[in-house]
Amino acid sequence: MSAIPDKPVLEGLEAKWGPVWEEAGTYAFPRERATRENVYSIDTPPPTASGSLHVGHVFSYTHTDTIARYQRMQGKAVFYPMGWDDNGLPTERRVQNYYGVRCDPALPYVEGFVPPHEGGDGKSIKAADQQPISRRNFIELCERLTEEDEQQFEALWRTLGLSVDWKQSYRTIGADSLRASQLAFLRNVERGEAYQAQAPTLWDVTFRTAVAQAELEDREQPSAYHTLAFHKSDGSGDILIDTTRPELLAACVALVAHPDDERFQPLFGSTVRTPLFDVEVPILAHHLAQKDKGTGIAMICTFGDVTDVVWWRELNLPNRAILGFDGRVISEAPEAISSETGRAAYAEIAGKTVFSAKQIVVEALRASGELVGDVRNLTHPVKFFEKGDKPLEIVSTRQWYVVNGARDEALRDRLLAHGRELQWHPDFMRVRYENWVEGLSGDWLISRQRFFGVPIPVWYPLDADGNPVYDQPILPNEDQLPVDPSSDVPAGYTAEQRGVAGGFQGEVDVMDTWATSSLTPQLAGGWERDSELFDLVYPFSLRPQGQDIIRTWLFSTLLRSELEGGQLPWRHAGISGWILDPDRKKMSKSKGNVVTPAGMLEQHGSDAVRYWAASAKLGTDAAFDPQNPTQIKIGRRLAIKLLNAAKFTLGFDDSGAGSVTEALDRAVLGGLAEVIENATRAFENYDHARALELTESYFWTFCDDYLELVKERAHNGSGQAQASAVTALRASLSVFVRLLAPFLPYATEEVWSWFGEGSVHQAAWPVASEASSLAGEDADAALLGLVGEALVGIRGAKTAAKASQKTPVSLAVVQSRPSDLARLESASADLAAVGKIAELRIEAGAEDATGVSVIDIQLAPVEA
Repeated sequence: MSAIPDKPVLEGLEAKWGPVWEEAGTYAFPRERATRENVYSIDTPPPTASGSLHVGHVFSYTHTDTIARYQRMQGKAVFYPMGWDDNGLPTERRVQNYYGVRCDPALPYVEGFVPPHEGGDGKSIKAADQQPISRRNFIELCERLTEEDEQQFEALWRTLGLSVDWKQSYRTIGADSLRASQLAFLRNVERGEAYQAQAPTLWDVTFRTAVAQAELEDREQPSAYHTLAFHKSDGSGDILIDTTRPELLAACVALVAHPDDERFQPLFGSTVRTPLFDVEVPILAHHLAQKDKGTGIAMICTFGDVTDVVWWRELNLPNRAILGFDGRVISEAPEAISSETGRAAYAEIAGKTVFSAKQIVVEALRASGELVGDVRNLTHPVKFFEKGDKPLEIVSTRQWYVVNGARDEALRDRLLAHGRELQWHPDFMRVRYENWVEGLSGDWLISRQRFFGVPIPVWYPLDADGNPVYDQPILPNEDQLPVDPSSDVPAGYTAEQRGVAGGFQGEVDVMDTWATSSLTPQLAGGWERDSELFDLVYPFSLRPQGQDIIRTWLFSTLLRSELEGGQLPWRHAGISGWILDPDRKKMSKSKGNVVTPAGMLEQHGSDAVRYWAASAKLGTDAAFDPQNPTQIKIGRRLAIKLLNAAKFTLGFDDSGAGSVTEALDRAVLGGLAEVIENATRAFENYDHARALELTESYFWTFCDDYLELVKERAHNGSGQAQASAVTALRASLSVFVRLLAPFLPYATEEVWSWFGEGSVHQAAWPVASEASSLAGEDADAALLGLVGEALVGIRGAKTAAKASQKTPVSLAVVQSRPSDLARLESASADLAAVGKIAELRIEAGAEDATGVSVIDIQLAPVEA
């Protein structure tokens, strides 16, 4: 036990207790006493290690931490790891900005490379001015920067008081994670769940790379509508369509209109021939077609935009892509263009840029009379790579996929059944998962043309002409993992055979970051690495996460668990809401409206910030105004009050403490028993906010009413009456400190150190019988509220008389319902003492009266 300071303060508690917890192993996973039955395991979200954490992270991770602390106090062996999601696009983008470099895999490795720029965000450096470096040099910079970021993140998490076991941490790009990700992929391949296919990809023609949604931005660009005449195959006339991409006419595979559009319903199922290239294409219906856009019917090209991709997938259309990786029209015409005039028209655009091809096609259409009317100028949003200077194109590339139920009804049904089996908190989030699964239109594309990620562990044999034989991939043995096919050599080959006819070539793509993150239970739990640990923690107890990644992280994790083991990866899913700015808009880095938490923690203290976060229920959005952090200030006031109330309570001699005999003391403990019961039920239902609300409300009643009412007896009383008060005070304090421990870890640990043994965070969660056994079965919990009302009335009467609360009262008359008379009488001595009342009369009023009222008060004359 430590000495109680003369003036307890919150400042410095983080620095005081953080090292103590670390040295004592307060939050370490107690593996030696863990059994499958008593383990509570958490699949903690690994934050993206690129840049900085924001207030939204503090919000959601605090929710999880309150549950971890509660379960630990319930005697569970809590497995609470922390991962770092350090591969993928955000990391690469940050490295490019931070160091002023970009990756060029064709360049050789440079030993001891020093980047041209370091620090800041580097956004002032144009993409063209970024220094190209080898893939290996680029990856080394990624690893260096993510390690620095992770150290800063860990320091902030420790300050916030997350009760993480830091010995159970992992990196999604670490050796163990690389092996687990590649092993899971190989097993997907062996079971026929992973496969290759040609697929459309958003592509930046300048950087020659695929671009993910996270890297997109819309820019307003000038364009023009061109009206083209498609010829009905039966010769009955033309159908007019408007397009801004006439240069893709050679890639047209269908026309599409809305199924409810009466103008085109008779045409569905018929065909037309394309202008200029004379290819027969069907007329189809799809709900994404817009009746009021252009002529109401559109051409589907492979691929003009992302809607074309959706139509192509869902309508099962052929792929006639004509754009290459350099943004130019490929030399070989699609097989569907078979007429002599069509192939001649294609020859005119082969090898041309998109801009030049458009000019040539428009002039040819004008000459053939198939361009109808005038070209109409417009501006519209076009998708760009955020670092790029040219609009993105969609090119066809060979990609790896994992089945996800889109084309497998039995798998989809199993995934939906798992969704119903999973306990969702709140339950209404389940429908988002079900809508996503039921709306799947294609399998999961997991390959990325990036550099910093988990390499896809595949090589391809080269035939006698040096062409890769993609349908005969070479896979490593499991004991070879992890491998990097771009530098490692497959069994049976030598390094000299790389890229040589009859030899091999390595896969250069890496896995989508979700393909690694979907294995977080396996990565954290030691799957195929530490079977004893994995059997203890898997399936995990809880997956906490944000609502916006239900369709990505939650779904993909559940999918991989189903494919690998046919079971749920966790029993519960806790879904946090969003943090909104003062304008009720979601905070996000892309919108530039995020608040970083370091300053908040320093200014207000971690307990105060945690209180604000914990006040919001799972699934509920919370607004945050950094200029007026009302909830944080309330939390700070609560933590300070706890320190002061504890100092007050522990200031009484407890040598005679033992039994509780006085009515008011029994009442406060009776009420506390109810709070324990209800707060425990709330935590069991994953409603931490309700547990905090119940505890906080009763704690303020305890401070404002009970402490005031009992302090005179505790200070100046004698015998059993005084001992009863001290016993009730101490018992109540012990319970309150433990009830508040999940929310205010620093203040509660400080208070516990004044009277308790060990750490409060390893103490037992209170049970109702602790309080009720002291209070007795016939304790009147409502008595404290009644006496509190009377106390408020007496204080109000003194205030109305402009007298100090210390002013003696010669007579006070309190009126209550007849049924409450005896109850008030049982606490009249405490009420008279706190109000300094010489004569206290308690009279009966009407039975239907509400509450307790002071009907007369006479202040004692003030001595000169």
